[in-house]
Amino acid sequence: MKYLVSVIDDKSNPGSTDRQPAISAFNERLIAEGYWVFAGGLADTDAATVIDNRGEQPVFSDGPYVESKEYLAGVWVWEAPDLDVALKLATEASKICDRKIEVRPFR
Repeated sequence: MKYLVSVIDDKSNPGSTDRQPAISAFNERLIAEGYWVFAGGLADTDAATVIDNRGEQPVFSDGPYVESKEYLAGVWVWEAPDLDVALKLATEASKICDRKIEVRPFR
């Protein structure tokens, strides 16, 4: 089963910025143990563009889709045998990243 693992940061109480070495080591472990599919950090929300092409003309808007103190800072895609394994890894990831983690299975 594949899981989208979202790293959630908080503008009013951001996670530590010195976590990259620990995150890199965690990523290496995910790769070695066969859980890794993809990962990437995201630019700040002010770099976002929202496109809405549901009407007659597309509308482009600068900034995030939703104004919120919390935002998506990065993602992993993991392959794990079940939700329990994904949640165990996510618990470690939250500590390592010093951020909240959301786990969602793909359909």
